[in-house]
Amino acid sequence: MASPSIAANAYANLARIVDTAGGLSKAAETGNGPSFASMLKDAVGSVVDAGRKSDAQSVAMASGKANVVDVVTAVAETEVAVSTLVSVRDRVIQSYEEIMRMPI
Repeated sequence: MASPSIAANAYANLARIVDTAGGLSKAAETGNGPSFASMLKDAVGSVVDAGRKSDAQSVAMASGKANVVDVVTAVAETEVAVSTLVSVRDRVIQSYEEIMRMPI
């Protein structure tokens, strides 16, 4: 289950690319928007950050300094981030395979 903060971050990232009318933003239209590589790097970085937060909460719980709810929340956020990244990876691989099957 996605937390409200993850959903808000995803919406904010999408809002930077697409304006409210459903079209591309000026930065995306002119090619000055974020590149696919930078967006992918940011996505992987956020997954890594979520994992580190989860690890830190687990260590704090083991030492008696964290609440169980905080640990469960951090683990759930990491799980959502990893499953999202795996879904994107699967879709990219599927798209690549489809492109490779196209006749030249």
